[in-house]
Amino acid sequence: MSDHLAFSASLHHRLAPAADQPFCWSPYSVASALGLAAAASAGDTRAELVAALRGELPAVVDRLARAAELEAAAGADEPVLAVTNTLYAHEELPVQESYLRALADWPGNALRNAPFRAEPEKAREQINDDVAETTRGLIPELLPPEAVDSETVAALVNALYLKTSWREAFDRAATAERTFHAPGGDREVPTMRFTRRTGYAARDGWQVVSLPATGGVEALVLLPDGELAGTEAGLDGAALGALLDAVEPQRVELSLPRFEATGEAELQRPLGALGVRALFTPAADFSPLTDAPLRISTMIHQAVLRIDESGLEGAAATAAMMRLTAVVSEPDPIPVVVDRPFLFLVRHQGSGALYFLARVVDPS
Repeated sequence: MSDHLAFSASLHHRLAPAADQPFCWSPYSVASALGLAAAASAGDTRAELVAALRGELPAVVDRLARAAELEAAAGADEPVLAVTNTLYAHEELPVQESYLRALADWPGNALRNAPFRAEPEKAREQINDDVAETTRGLIPELLPPEAVDSETVAALVNALYLKTSWREAFDRAATAERTFHAPGGDREVPTMRFTRRTGYAARDGWQVVSLPATGGVEALVLLPDGELAGTEAGLDGAALGALLDAVEPQRVELSLPRFEATGEAELQRPLGALGVRALFTPAADFSPLTDAPLRISTMIHQAVLRIDESGLEGAAATAAMMRLTAVVSEPDPIPVVVDRPFLFLVRHQGSGALYFLARVVDPS
């Protein structure tokens, strides 16, 4: 798990906007798109991607595949998880059989033709429609106008949708307006509340509260003791892993705002800060995918996460657009009042893969 947390923390610091701004993204989705690109590349291009992912590709694929399967739950609490990993290719682009065999190891894998060169707008609509279907409409337009043009010949796209209920729902009758200290000033926001035994840790300037959900999913509230901006900056993969490892059952009285967090980003600059550069240049080596000289022209990401009394719902998608180039007894409960900016993680408990990582500064 440490490699995935290191990747997630490193990219978060380079991807998220200023600390007083809300943001949400999916380490799972971005890692999937980068893994698909790594499987399609060779030489320095592949080496940079593997280094950024902080692990060898087979281990990355194994973690993502494990996190694509949830535990069964009874009745109305049945969780929903949809994952697709698709290679869209211009019909005349020669795709290596070896890459198709590698693609088969990915959950929800598919190869689809798209009319990139003849009808680029139709190809954009096709990808957006597929992503919207997977994400149940939460991401209706991943690719903006002009993201596809006549020079585009392929795209690697991951899409993710997750909906699951808390193992113990919040009592809606207990939800009430409470003051939240947002960067722009105090606000009254609907705040959920429970008192129960759940996972908790307090160390290194953070409090952590676990919210188990059906299907083997776990959400975690990371509340800093002081200002989020300074504390978040020091949260690397090792520190995050130590926090999560410290969680143990305690009696907790939690007050948590309902919220929705969103985020969108172009990934070239943040990935460049992690050393991923070759795939965006004419020097990119995608020979395991095709004999045609390709480079990634843009990599786009979107995510949305909603939290309420019954559970969570989230979606994310990442697209890499490719074009031809020149070449015991219960003690008193521990009060945790989430009334200031905080981080919120959603992960697959078995594999440790992070579905979502959100910064919440002004819940609404």
